[in-house]
Amino acid sequence: MKTKEAVKEKEFDTVKFFRAVKEKNSKETQGMTFEEFKEYLNKRKLKTVK
Repeated sequence: MKTKEAVKEKEFDTVKFFRAVKEKNSKETQGMTFEEFKEYLNKRKLKTVK
């Protein structure tokens, strides 16, 4: 009979992290108009390195 290996604790939980980010963004943008939301996204956009 085979025994199960111990489940290793995750160092980084991707789903948990992105859910928290999504909830934070949702709270920050709640009640914004479309124009305000576009400006918010443009300010937070990552810049590419050339």
